[in-house]
Amino acid sequence: MSKDYYKTLGVEKNANQDDIKKAFRKLAHEYHPDKKGGDEAKFKEINEAYQVLSDEKKRAQYDQFGSAFEHGQAGGGFSGFDGFTNGFSSQGFNINMDDLGDMFGGLGDIFGFGGTRGGKRGPKKGRDIETLLTIDFSEAVFGAEKEISLKKIITCDKCHGNGAEPGAKIETCKTCGGTGRVIKMQRTIFGNMQVQATCNDCGGEGKIYSQKCSKCSGRGVAEEIVKLKLKIPAGIDNGESIRLTGQGEAGEKGGVAGNLYVKIRIKEDKRFMRNEYNIESEAEISFTQAALGDNIEVETVDGLVALKIPEGTQSGTIFKLKGKGVPILQSKGFWGDGSKRGDHLVEILVKTPKNLTKKQKELLRELDL
Repeated sequence: MSKDYYKTLGVEKNANQDDIKKAFRKLAHEYHPDKKGGDEAKFKEINEAYQVLSDEKKRAQYDQFGSAFEHGQAGGGFSGFDGFTNGFSSQGFNINMDDLGDMFGGLGDIFGFGGTRGGKRGPKKGRDIETLLTIDFSEAVFGAEKEISLKKIITCDKCHGNGAEPGAKIETCKTCGGTGRVIKMQRTIFGNMQVQATCNDCGGEGKIYSQKCSKCSGRGVAEEIVKLKLKIPAGIDNGESIRLTGQGEAGEKGGVAGNLYVKIRIKEDKRFMRNEYNIESEAEISFTQAALGDNIEVETVDGLVALKIPEGTQSGTIFKLKGKGVPILQSKGFWGDGSKRGDHLVEILVKTPKNLTKKQKELLRELDL
């Protein structure tokens, strides 16, 4: 008689793999024979149903032929794993460890098999790191070359990253046969189970050194102060970061290095204020210059620039010095070449005269401006 695996797990026939996995976890937790109120027969049914429906190929055959399809398969059964690479065996039940995953609070991580699939410990990627660099306003505008110094993890220069003392003998670990993993019995809420664990003798590397590196203690990396040259692109803004690929901390055992992020802080300049790619400043002129007009010089990041003040200029008037602002980073490629720049905006402040003489006051009254 054909079994209804969908009904066993309590899911619809169009259920996706996430729904099937969730249903299995819930029922496995409820009916496991080691738990109070558990049901061994029911647990076997649940496991059998899950082993079929969690496998797309078996599921398709089941949907077409029913549960009888198993008799036409070479080897039959619903083990769903090879040896102990992807699963473990408990009281005759075959359970995929990756499917248990975070069941009961991350059981896979507790026993050292979650997501590893039994492989030996390989190279470990280095961490990304960040440092802060303070630069002047003009350096942010025009760019600069700086040298930074920081302490970070680098590849050990004595063992060149392999963790062994120079000249030491490196052999395959006899305990794990070079796999970095061993099989051991572990008592759990599921009963006594054979689980994979990291080999204690080699630490999961699969190799044994006759002598570990005396500088890095076998890690292959060491902490040192390093100096790096950094090119500051013209136009960078306060708070932006520069990424230096591969200049973060070194990875262990030949792992790729992380990245270094240099966050830029720009010192304030009393003369100028930045607004995106424009620079703003103020210029003070006298009442006479405002009334009659004049030619003045204003300070910019490029030096002094002539500015014509027309007659009748009011306080608060803003004049634009085109192309005297900050280079636009993305004018060409990623950082730009500095050929396009924002503008410099000069706000005119008319200085009101103080401490006028009697005659000056009379003249102003005559003008009645």
